[in-house]
Amino acid sequence: MLEALTGTGLATAAGLNAYIPLLVVGLLARFTNWIDLPGAWAWLSNGWVIAILAGLLLIEFVADKIPAVDSVNDIVQTVVRPTAGGMAFAAGAGSETITVSNPADLFTQKMWVPLVIGALISLTVHAGKATARPVLNVATVGMAAPVVSTAEDVTSTGISFIAILIPLLIIVVLILMVFLFFRWRRKRKARKATVASGVARSS
Repeated sequence: MLEALTGTGLATAAGLNAYIPLLVVGLLARFTNWIDLPGAWAWLSNGWVIAILAGLLLIEFVADKIPAVDSVNDIVQTVVRPTAGGMAFAAGAGSETITVSNPADLFTQKMWVPLVIGALISLTVHAGKATARPVLNVATVGMAAPVVSTAEDVTSTGISFIAILIPLLIIVVLILMVFLFFRWRRKRKARKATVASGVARSS
């Protein structure tokens, strides 16, 4: 159960930013005893891999904060984030952490299972992000891009650490994210209905 929550949290974080959860896992595995990666994913703690992930994160960090460029970046990330999510889920769910001492065989023997689960979770989160961002950019004339992107980066980082240190809290995080997304959609529909009503009256 806990290992599944760890994987779910990391895959969710990857849906917001592909590189943050992988970098967090790699750094913690290399410099702390908070997570012990299974053999198949030990390469994530390699110094060169960490450096490459940090470089990719820097590019993503800048691109995602520029209006219009962020939407193009989201299109590219449609492939990258689910892939990273599958990797993050598999690595996290198959690892020994300070809260999980014996990962389930499902996540250590059948490699394709966690990869598929993680990819689907990450793709779902990415779809929500990619849907909301253009709307926010139009509504705020691009002013929201850097603010929202920074919030997403902070959230991705926080979720990554929570997934490893306190995986049970991931349930609360997921409920909150779903609530906020549907609340935003409901407000958007109500705003569009109000605008349409105003136009109809004026005509």
